[in-house]
Amino acid sequence: MSKPKKPAAHTRAQYTFFSNVQTRWEDNDVYGHINNAVYYSYFDSAVNAYLIENDALNIHEGEEIGLVVESGCQYFSEIAYPDKIDIGLRVGHVGNSSVRYELALFAQDAETAAAQGFFTHVYVDRATRRPQTLSGNLRTALEALLLQVADS
Repeated sequence: MSKPKKPAAHTRAQYTFFSNVQTRWEDNDVYGHINNAVYYSYFDSAVNAYLIENDALNIHEGEEIGLVVESGCQYFSEIAYPDKIDIGLRVGHVGNSSVRYELALFAQDAETAAAQGFFTHVYVDRATRRPQTLSGNLRTALEALLLQVADS
């Protein structure tokens, strides 16, 4: 059986929205680089920053919330404190109640991703936790990134 081919690292040109993060001392692990679990925190922060900035999500009082149902990440090169990183965000798919976010972490001024990943949110009613159709502002913000997706 042949081994699956590892995907190539994405470039900055494949992303339009960027969020910036200053790594923290506590993000490093005993091996001297950012711990793999922290990458997901960076992804989550970038998505929420975009949604809040675009009036697409009210994290405190909104009736809809996104629940992660799937995620993944590929690592290409190390990032370590005190690196500053740029997080590229795009949308790979928008469904009736779900969205697949695609993200990449770039060391400051690097053209290729140090890591890239995805996660899928299903948007649900905050009280009932039942899936609901994406609202107008949310759908508009997501489709703006969907239209800008470059070839993977």
